[in-house]
Amino acid sequence: MNDDNLTLLNPPGLHPTSGYAHVTIAPAGRTAHLAGLCPLDADEKVVSPDLFAQIDQLVANGLTILRAAGARPEDVVRSVIYVVSDQSTTLAAAWEHLMASALAPALRTASTLLGVAALGYGGQLVEVDLTAALAE
Repeated sequence: MNDDNLTLLNPPGLHPTSGYAHVTIAPAGRTAHLAGLCPLDADEKVVSPDLFAQIDQLVANGLTILRAAGARPEDVVRSVIYVVSDQSTTLAAAWEHLMASALAPALRTASTLLGVAALGYGGQLVEVDLTAALAE
């Protein structure tokens, strides 16, 4: 799906965003709902105790999965980012690192960033859920 087919809205009177849209409207059609993107290598091991290294692995995994679904980051219509932290500075740093990655176009659409207490794998610090609109 081409980015031109998505409508991104930021209605007047709402707070400004840090690069995402309050609303994403996609034309009716097929969607791909990706399982949570995790910072795992091919052996199902968390790649590093470092948040940014985990984000880099998650981005690589996400690009591979999107490609396999016939999608690109520009086709993503919704994202949810989970970061193990209760510190807004850590959440902001994770967001900034993601926005500097090849996955950044996926985060321009409706997006939520959450601080959480734990994720599924020991040592896992970040996970991202994506939904993409696919071409007919």
